[in-house]
Amino acid sequence: MTSGPAQTPSEDTTAARGVVDLLGLLAYAELVSFFRLADDAELAPSLADKGELAGFAATEQGHYQRLHDRLVELGVAPEAAMEPFVAPLDAWHARTEPQSWLESLVKAYVGDGIAGDFYRQVAVLADDETRELVTGVLSEEGRAGFIAKKVQQAVADDPKLAGRLALWARRLVGEALSQAQRVAAERPHLAALLVTEGAEDNAESGDLAAVSRIFARLTDAHSARLKAMGLSS
Repeated sequence: MTSGPAQTPSEDTTAARGVVDLLGLLAYAELVSFFRLADDAELAPSLADKGELAGFAATEQGHYQRLHDRLVELGVAPEAAMEPFVAPLDAWHARTEPQSWLESLVKAYVGDGIAGDFYRQVAVLADDETRELVTGVLSEEGRAGFIAKKVQQAVADDPKLAGRLALWARRLVGEALSQAQRVAAERPHLAALLVTEGAEDNAESGDLAAVSRIFARLTDAHSARLKAMGLSS
């Protein structure tokens, strides 16, 4: 597999290729999220919960369509842009398969949350339109509050769940960061956007150590997410 898709935007620059990678990665992530939330809706214990999760799944499909359409506008085949990320994202999901509905909810909140932080970090120095699109499709639109409330209630009903779910959340973060590092190492144009942002603070460019430091900063929001669910870090 080459470092970029067969077609790129008219201006053949590292930043342009990085944007295509970012949009392709995020498009596939949103597509997978749609299917995962639809599955979670099936497993939900009440009709109200099923309805809420089905709505969140529909939102993810809408986000996918916006990314798909933007890639088409750029002259890029969306499937070609997504394809390099199918195997790594599928592998991450296979390694983090939830064993219960509550674990699925924690994964949707914590796993998707830190992935969203990563995508936003990559988009920092992208063009304005890309940055606005990424910000828009990463909006959780009530999902975080719904999940936090459900997990809080479950832990209040059965305090023994707290330790297990907190451990699961820590595993999700570790796996997500490891996967993000692998993707950045394999996709240099995508990593270049991260390193450029990191260079402002580190006076470095093209250094995967700088990328690692940026990933370390992504964990800052993890404690806040755990606290929101009533779990300890």
